[in-house]
Amino acid sequence: MRLVIMTAGSRGDVAPYTGLGAGLARSGHEVTLVTHGLFEPLTAGSGVRFHPTPVDPHAELHSERGRGLHASTTGLGKLLRVVSMARSAAEEMTDDLVRAARGADAVLAAGAVAPLGRAIAEGLTLPSLGLFLQPQHPTREFGAPMLGGRSLGTVGNHLGGLAVTTAVDQVFTRAMRRLRTRHGMTLPGPAAIRRAHERARWPVLHGFSEVVVSRPRDWRPGLEIAGYWWPYDTRALPPDVEEFLAAGPAPVFIGLGSATVPDPERLSGEIVRALRAAGLRGIIQQGWAGLAARTDDVITVGDVPHAPLFPRMAAVVHHAGAGTTAAVLRAGVPTVPVPVPVQFDAGFWAARLVALGTAPCAVPLRRLTVDTLAPALRRAVGDPAHRSRAQEVARRLAEEDGVAPVLAALDRLAK
Repeated sequence: MRLVIMTAGSRGDVAPYTGLGAGLARSGHEVTLVTHGLFEPLTAGSGVRFHPTPVDPHAELHSERGRGLHASTTGLGKLLRVVSMARSAAEEMTDDLVRAARGADAVLAAGAVAPLGRAIAEGLTLPSLGLFLQPQHPTREFGAPMLGGRSLGTVGNHLGGLAVTTAVDQVFTRAMRRLRTRHGMTLPGPAAIRRAHERARWPVLHGFSEVVVSRPRDWRPGLEIAGYWWPYDTRALPPDVEEFLAAGPAPVFIGLGSATVPDPERLSGEIVRALRAAGLRGIIQQGWAGLAARTDDVITVGDVPHAPLFPRMAAVVHHAGAGTTAAVLRAGVPTVPVPVPVQFDAGFWAARLVALGTAPCAVPLRRLTVDTLAPALRRAVGDPAHRSRAQEVARRLAEEDGVAPVLAALDRLAK
């Protein structure tokens, strides 16, 4: 089949689909990844084609509107700000998403663009399915991940999930209008399309493991947990990183991925002082936050592959995005999640890591200081139970194949 995978957002919202796409391509499908142009290098050598869309998420997060996300102190406040930002971005991306879908046999829509992807598929009379990296459907069993994941009780959890769903529908109102006016598609609104797809049990596969999040018992049929989709990345570590690793004991990796911070210089200083207080070496990733430090026992790196690096760490400190959380679990090392205000699902994944026993605690970015990070590092590295549990989880994940359920779903879609 000729497949288009549509996604949007940060690197963590894109990279897993390069590995999934490569797996689908190896099975004979023609796969095109449709997303922001700056991520095209991620598909190099994978066998996955690339179709760029406009909007630069790096520039958006560093814009005045993007920096304003740090002013929100609640999940709902962040959600409302992002809905405003995402509405115009979705409209800008619509034309390229339609162009990429024309001539395809099926549309595979990531959670970030699912309402738009399934609407385009319907307008072009194509079959479609969802590929989600977070559990987005409402459930009574845990709080909505996009609101931080804190449980509000069975009724509150369900209502919170419904509120997120309604907010996401609002993101695509202008994009849906564009489908009607510019592309001649006769479509109802996003909420009506979603309800129709839910009644039809629209298939959604989730790219995480039941080892980490059990499938909610109140989910409808058609919502399936597939297992992780590991990013396609064959790069080796840079020579300076190899030299640093060889020069002393295993260091701690600290990175915030695609998250931004209000004061990177202050945060970098707190991190270095925490490493010293804990008696540990460190590798700090610059990332979109702009972290930087260089001393005898700390180096700063740019974009480095996680797969060959993380297993060699004493621990990993990260922003608890879905992609980096997956990479840490795969590596089998202890972790200290630092959920950041601009990462919706970070609180949810951080809580999962603590519940799994691979992390001693979470240190929210707003409260990150020497006095909070240093003891967390000492516990993560010094208590062998965290490494033992991390290795156990990694062994179980290594036995899973997240691509196989997607291939099976495509077989059902083609019938």
